Amino acid sequence: MSIYSFQTTLSNGEEMPLETLKGDVLLIVNTASKCGLTPQYEELEELYKNHKEKGLQIVGFPCDQFGGQEPGTDEEISEFCSVNYGVSFPLSQKIEVNGENAHPIYEHLRSKAPADAEFDEAGALQKEDRDMLESSDIQWNFTKFLVDRKGNVVHRFAPTVKPKAMEQIIERLLEESR
Repeated sequence: MSIYSFQTTLSNGEEMPLETLKGDVLLIVNTASKCGLTPQYEELEELYKNHKEKGLQIVGFPCDQFGGQEPGTDEEISEFCSVNYGVSFPLSQKIEVNGENAHPIYEHLRSKAPADAEFDEAGALQKEDRDMLESSDIQWNFTKFLVDRKGNVVHRFAPTVKPKAMEQIIERLLEESR
């Protein structure tokens, strides 16, 4: 089973099969609007604007499983992201990323890039961030998964890794697969 076997419902109610993103580099992020890491939306949007023409797609998955930091409705979340951070990349409806109600996309991502996976020295996962990852479960908001153009999950980034720090890896994936 590949990442392209799944679909999500966007915040506007539209179904989005991930198959429609086949051939692009994907950055999948679980997000929250009331988190200390919420300002990462700004860098995510910057990455998206700078690289979407080259084939980068970002999909945000709002999640309220960590400290109740995503309490709003899908409409409120979408409006918050648009007004405060100019977010133009797709946002799904609010989901769960862990547990028995975890969205199938996140079950797949966690199985393909568990916490004990090998990460390269380019910053995919800093040593201090490894301590946050006690299991394959998502530990906090803004955990990021990078998927290459062939649908392979190639990196898992801890919540504290800023999107801008991933840019070199993203650029390399965008160039490699052309």
